[in-house]
Amino acid sequence: QVQLLESGGGLVQAGGSLRLACAASGIRFTNYHMAWFRQAPGKEREFVAALLRTGSVTHYADSVKGRFTVSRDSAKNTVYLQMNGLRPEDTGVYYCATTTRASVFSAARTSPSEWYSWGQGTQVTVSS
Repeated sequence: QVQLLESGGGLVQAGGSLRLACAASGIRFTNYHMAWFRQAPGKEREFVAALLRTGSVTHYADSVKGRFTVSRDSAKNTVYLQMNGLRPEDTGVYYCATTTRASVFSAARTSPSEWYSWGQGTQVTVSS
């Protein structure tokens, strides 16, 4: 059974940094793609970043390119999202997700429906 547990959220001032972690159990990173999504109040869940199972291929939403970095520690079965230069519009609940679907090699990776296991989320609030 796949379980994902996010941590590391909090309140930070604009321009600050946070590192989110997603501890995974029941999967092997070599077989699973990993992603981060976020959801602001009243808005749909949106794609933030993905790390494909190779461990070397990453994708980012245009809004976070150059500021966020996704990585993993296979020994700890943990995926990270390093967030620098945070902005108030980055506020939301951040979710970790995983899938084995090949569709994520295409732009379909940005659709939440392609990811079938989710964590409970961690709140990130950026004050101006």
